[in-house]
Amino acid sequence: MNPLGKRIQLLSKLPRLKAFYRFAAGKAPLPVNFTISLLYSCNSRCATCNVYEKKVNNLTVEEYDKIFATVGKAPFWFTLSGGEPFLRRDIVDVVKVIYKRSQPAIINIPTNGSLHKVIPERVEAMIKACPKSDIIINLSLDEISEKHDEIRGFPGNWERAMKTYEQLKELTAYPNFTLGIHTVISVFNVKRFPEIYRELIQLQPDSYITEIAEERVELGTMGEKITPNKEDYFSAIDFLIAEMKGKRLKGLANVARSFRIEYYQLVKRYLLKNEQIIPCYAGVASCQLSPDGDVWACCIRADSMGNLREHNYDFKKVWNSEAARKIRKSIKNRECACPLANAGYTNLLLHSASLVKIASRLI
Repeated sequence: MNPLGKRIQLLSKLPRLKAFYRFAAGKAPLPVNFTISLLYSCNSRCATCNVYEKKVNNLTVEEYDKIFATVGKAPFWFTLSGGEPFLRRDIVDVVKVIYKRSQPAIINIPTNGSLHKVIPERVEAMIKACPKSDIIINLSLDEISEKHDEIRGFPGNWERAMKTYEQLKELTAYPNFTLGIHTVISVFNVKRFPEIYRELIQLQPDSYITEIAEERVELGTMGEKITPNKEDYFSAIDFLIAEMKGKRLKGLANVARSFRIEYYQLVKRYLLKNEQIIPCYAGVASCQLSPDGDVWACCIRADSMGNLREHNYDFKKVWNSEAARKIRKSIKNRECACPLANAGYTNLLLHSASLVKIASRLI
């Protein structure tokens, strides 16, 4: 299916997702947004993440093939995360399996960019193998030069990432490739954010996105003081929003900007109230797979609906388990709240009032 067809298909699924969230009747529709944690291994030692401390038996390419044979063409968006995703030597094979089984509109991969000798060739192989999917690579850059290396706990990371970026820039001639930059705004960089942004935007990425540092069960950061206070975050994100509004964009780039601005406003409201601001569809429209096969609604809670290895790799069976029902009920009852970006964008798509704001901003 071509990209436009996938977008139309996505819109056609929204009413059923909203109806299931409201009434929880019958079997759960399959999620449109998948995050796959490919591994916990990482060569960074970030001040905002301890995921590298976890050790598990990662799912294989063959196991992913079995899983997504039961999922089919339902997903619109995949994010392949880690750890450092490109430490998996078989990452291209995983992407090929996802494309063969699900043919998503978007495959998004964040990376620290350190593996400059292998990342560019692996990305080009993905681009060629998935002609009907947009391949998005986001380099995670949280500061500039040595300051970035300090936050990432990786001497030389900035220099390596710049080598990766220069090579990936050459691949932007491919129509289905987007090269972006991603910054985690934390207590370690929030006060310098305007300076950081001005330096990074000179690299001329196709897109620039941020996410607020938060405590996550998956990342092993519960109880760690990494989230900036609301005053500092408001100052940083208001600066970014002003910069975004000052740029002239057309088409899908303009739509993406409007969604990002609305998401950043949502995070501000969350920091003020510390509660769900709009309904959360994690566990309905979005989900995450752990490296060893657990199905989660999200990585913040990381409570398992069931393990795919224990259910013959049948995603639908786990997705409709009793554990899944209880997790969805808890989320709907607003027993948790967070500003998780991956679920947040999906939630905006399913929230009518937010869509009105996004559309009015476009007009």
